[in-house]
Amino acid sequence: MVMMSGLLLMAVLVIVPFTLAAGRQVVVRSGRPGWLSRRLAARTPSGGGLGLGATATEELHAFFNANKRVQIEQRRTQLVLRDDDHTGAPPRTRLDLDLGIAFIDQQR
Repeated sequence: MVMMSGLLLMAVLVIVPFTLAAGRQVVVRSGRPGWLSRRLAARTPSGGGLGLGATATEELHAFFNANKRVQIEQRRTQLVLRDDDHTGAPPRTRLDLDLGIAFIDQQR
């Protein structure tokens, strides 16, 4: 009885989301039915991301392994933080392409 409930839990948490995600991909790629395909395509993130099945699997993995929870939280933190190319300091060089001159500030 315990083993059967464990299998049922696995089916609900992993197999069902994988099946739904596969069905979603079939609808989006085939374009049929049209109304459902347009609705699902509008909700699909263009930058990729994790699908429902992958998210469910990661959450199940995090339930049994605390290190996975830390990894998931780190990924969420990285998505929120800004990624700037500059350090915030004023530029020390200035290029004038029209004159062909480079200005370098000597101040510290």
